[in-house]
Formats: sequence, structure tokens, C-alpha cells
Amino acid sequence: MNIIAVVVTYNRKELLKRNITCLRANTPVSSIVVVNNGSTDGTGEWLDDQKDLTVIHQENVGGSGGFYRGIQYAYQAGADWIWCMDDDVFPRADCMEHLLPCTHESGVGILAPRRLMEGQIFTNDFQKVNLTNPFASMYQQKLKGRVIDSPVDICGTAFEGLCISREAVERIGLPNKELFIFCDDTDYCLRAVLAGFRILYIPSALMDKEKFFSDDDWETRSRKKKWKRFYQVRNAAYLNHRYGKNWAVRYLRSFHAVLGYIVIALATIPFKDVYTLDDVAKFWKAYRDGILEKLGKL
Repeated sequence: MNIIAVVVTYNRKELLKRNITCLRANTPVSSIVVVNNGSTDGTGEWLDDQKDLTVIHQENVGGSGGFYRGIQYAYQAGADWIWCMDDDVFPRADCMEHLLPCTHESGVGILAPRRLMEGQIFTNDFQKVNLTNPFASMYQQKLKGRVIDSPVDICGTAFEGLCISREAVERIGLPNKELFIFCDDTDYCLRAVLAGFRILYIPSALMDKEKFFSDDDWETRSRKKKWKRFYQVRNAAYLNHRYGKNWAVRYLRSFHAVLGYIVIALATIPFKDVYTLDDVAKFWKAYRDGILEKLGKL
């Protein structure tokens, strides 16, 4: 079986090195493709010295653009299964061995491993998607906090170890590269489920995930991540508009979300050096772009 791993990286050379070391230990993996999204920290030079890797250098087109290019390459290279991940997850040496038996399950198009952060289960995977009730989250029956000790069907997972079958790529295509960051994995999973594929979560297939939380205060953290919030608002609005089953989900659910960001911005502008009135306008534009399905890099 031809299993090709696809890793997307940007300016995290040391994490990437650890990720590649872990992938090399997963002997069922046939080859490793690394998509370097325009790193400037020496990642490109290090990758060029690794003779066992296939390296794709490109400009920074976000995670979605990275996975688009990597999955496209792996598919064209004849992959039976494409194992996708960011550079901050580290598959245990037997992770793929635990995924492999489930590749033969009927109707399975995507497999998802269990992620651990500092030894504790980390998951945002969910078993049901809500496309009808605008006052409830799209993500229902989350695995977080539940005891899962055998494979279960889910509706959504992250681009942090999910393994995609060739048949799924043939039928639903490549990730939406225009999302840039956020929601590209949810979008891809929704497309798979709506096309009739099963997504199977395998708790015995383990990956460690780098801790990404910081000890910064709210002001510092918000200032650093502000640019990402606009993508979150726009892409969530896109998902609701694209897949919502009624007008309320298509427009109202995302309106509630952007209103929350706008209220926080307006309430903190006089006291904190985080948001400006221009940011309020940007949040509103992000919402409008989402429901108009106007994507691309902001």
C-alpha cells in the first residue's frame, strides 16, 4: 500500500525536525512530502539537505493552500492513503500501524488518530454536525471529556494526522485553498460526510501535539492573534452559508458570532491597546465576505 505523508510547515524548524523524525519511524509510510510555505527561519535550507524527503517550496498561501498542494502532489504520485499533518504534531512510532487495519473498513474515507497534549487527550473532533439550528453550535456530540476506547464514527477532525483515502480525493477533490487558515479541515470533512464517506476516529493511534497555549495576558495574546480572528469570522460565516439548511443558519448564526467580536472590540477600545475602530469594520467585512463566499488571503 502506498502511504504518503504530507506535512505543511511555516517557520517552525525545530518542531518540523521532531515531526520528521517521528514520521521516519513509522515504517509503513512509503514517502514523506513537506510543503514549505515560504519559511524564513532556515527551514528551507534544512529541508534541501534531507535526501529522503520530497520538498515543495512555495509562497505562504496558508495552511489550506499548503494542504491543497501537498494532497495534490501525493494523489498524482499514486498514493492510496494520504496522511496529512501540521509540523507541530508527532506521531508515535506505531501510529500508522494502528490506522492501517481500519483502511479496510467499509465506506471509510478518512481516518483520524488520537492526539495527546502533555499526556492528556486533546480533541476537538465531533460526531454530529448541526446545519439547522442557528442558536446552537455547528459542532455537536464532541468527543472531549468522553471515554472513547474503540474506533467511532465522527463528522469532523483537524488537519493534524487525518489520513485520506485516494477514493475520497477522487470524489470530493482537494481542500479549499482559498480559506487560507481555519475551517479548511472542517470544510473538507463536511464534504466527505455529505458525499457518503465515513470518518473513523482511532483512539489507539497516538500522536503527541505541541502545547500552543501561552501564559500571555489577554491583551498581549489578543494583539498577537488579532489577524487570525478575521479569518475565523469569515470562514465560519462561509461554512454556515455554504452548508446551512435554512436562512437562519446561513446568515444569523454567523451574525451572532461577529456581533460578539464587535462588542468586545468596542468595549475594550477605550481601555486596551488591542482593537481599533478599523478592526470593527474589518470584522463586519469578514462576516460579509463569508456569506458572500468571497474568500482568499485577507
